[in-house]
Amino acid sequence: MSAGKTSKEKVIKQKFSMQLMWKQRYLLLMSVPFLIWLIVFKYIPLWGWTMAFQDVRPKTLALPFWQRPFVGFENFIKAFQDRIFGQVMLNTVGLSVLGIAVGTVMAILFALMLNEIRFVKFKKITQTISYLPHFVSWVVIASIAKMVLNDGGMLDTLLHTKLGLMSTNSPVFWVSVVLINTWKEVGWDAIVYLSAMAGIDSGLYEAAKVDGANRLQRIWHITLPGIKPTVVVLLIMGIGGALNVGMERQMLLSNGIVQDHAMVLSWFSYVRGIGNSNYGLGTAIGMFQSLVGIALLFVANKIAGLLGESKLI
Repeated sequence: MSAGKTSKEKVIKQKFSMQLMWKQRYLLLMSVPFLIWLIVFKYIPLWGWTMAFQDVRPKTLALPFWQRPFVGFENFIKAFQDRIFGQVMLNTVGLSVLGIAVGTVMAILFALMLNEIRFVKFKKITQTISYLPHFVSWVVIASIAKMVLNDGGMLDTLLHTKLGLMSTNSPVFWVSVVLINTWKEVGWDAIVYLSAMAGIDSGLYEAAKVDGANRLQRIWHITLPGIKPTVVVLLIMGIGGALNVGMERQMLLSNGIVQDHAMVLSWFSYVRGIGNSNYGLGTAIGMFQSLVGIALLFVANKIAGLLGESKLI
């Protein structure tokens, strides 16, 4: 009996899934261009990872794949034994952890404040102004940041001090970069949390008011639990991309003084690969970065599942 029931359930589920796919055929067709883009620009280029196991330089770049010298894991060993690899990993992890922690907390707080505003016009104007920096180039942001935070900049002039937050060869530079990035992205990141808050049943708030809950209690017991699944999913995605700290941001905000605490894996890959014309070594560093990111994604997803939270996969 149990075997018969199981087979019937499978047939019902299969019919249901086929019917659902037919009902959503237009949505599926709309996703086809994205799938093509994903395959062409994300999966097919993975063939380039083969260079990580070869000695690929300008003189051998034009050779067919099978004629390039095969070096095994030599490029990975060179990368790990590089004199600055340890500092680069420390910079990458430090900036990522700070960025995820500060960025997530500030985006949630900002979304909560916007959600509590009852003047609709003021709320829309504030939200629009807050996410405008997201569309500003890092070239412009870095120029402004250096004028304000560099040694002898606007901040030092106003405070009559010599803070030089962008000229300090220490982890203080990480804090400066994270704060600048948070200011740039907090409005844009808050949009997701605002959308999650909009999906919370308003009846819960009305019931809480009747029970005498004040505004902070409603936020703590209704709003935050309501957006918890969204926060978990975004954290999992953020942890998965923890090593993908932007090279452009680091290059533009840094200078010769702070470069020891500014170089991250993507920049290190560029310098050792393109800068030294050793494309195999640069590919090996990039491949290591991607594989560690995938591993972190699965670990974070597994931990979220064990804690009873929403899983991404």
